[in-house]
Amino acid sequence: MNRLHKLAVNEEGFVFDPSTGESFTVNQTGLRVMKLLKENQSSQIITKELMEEYEVSSEEAEKDVADFIDHLRSFQLWEGE
Repeated sequence: MNRLHKLAVNEEGFVFDPSTGESFTVNQTGLRVMKLLKENQSSQIITKELMEEYEVSSEEAEKDVADFIDHLRSFQLWEGE
């Protein structure tokens, strides 16, 4: 199971992992990506959402999503696509 689903996240981007006691912050884009991942949305759907919400190109949105997911993986918070 992905640890991401166990994280407590507030609207300001403060994230707390109750299983480890670790905390960190994310910006508004990261917060949006995390929420969509917690809703089991695919990276393609997340990319489309970012393009619409932030009026960025598909290339920029794809790169941002991939980079953020890679960061989550590096901290063993995400095991999905």
